[in-house]
Amino acid sequence: MKKLNLSLLIFFAAIPVLANDDITGKVTTVIDGNTVEILGDDNEKHKVILTGIDCPELTQAFGENAKRHLEKMMLNKKVVVKFKGKDMWGNRLAIVLIKGETDPRIDLLKEGLAWTSERNPDPELENLRIRAQEKRKGLWKEPTPTPPWTYRREQTMMEAKSS
Repeated sequence: MKKLNLSLLIFFAAIPVLANDDITGKVTTVIDGNTVEILGDDNEKHKVILTGIDCPELTQAFGENAKRHLEKMMLNKKVVVKFKGKDMWGNRLAIVLIKGETDPRIDLLKEGLAWTSERNPDPELENLRIRAQEKRKGLWKEPTPTPPWTYRREQTMMEAKSS
């Protein structure tokens, strides 16, 4: 009985501890600067948006730069995905850690390739954005860069006018 208990203890100690929805997998596609597709170890595909940041749209200045930067960091890398809910359109939001430890959001903000979220920005992430802006890194080289949420609203209004 003691051998069985010890074996079970060793077995369960070896299993990585993940929260309810957390998964591990590999980044198979970088869609844009803050959206990736992950093939989970369960063989399911998961499309996730990095929570807490918003990168320029691909048709905006620095949008392609943000995507390329994220590809260099994440494409074909093992990741841990910590789901944080959904946005108002039903997209899954998550913190995605490369090899379980490196947070790409930090690098995107430091390089001036992302804004913090429009609503309720995380204070730590906001400090990184402010530092990049002060150093005029990336999109902050522009005198008045357009935030992606403003750009999307403008695009929607232009589409509505042309219909």
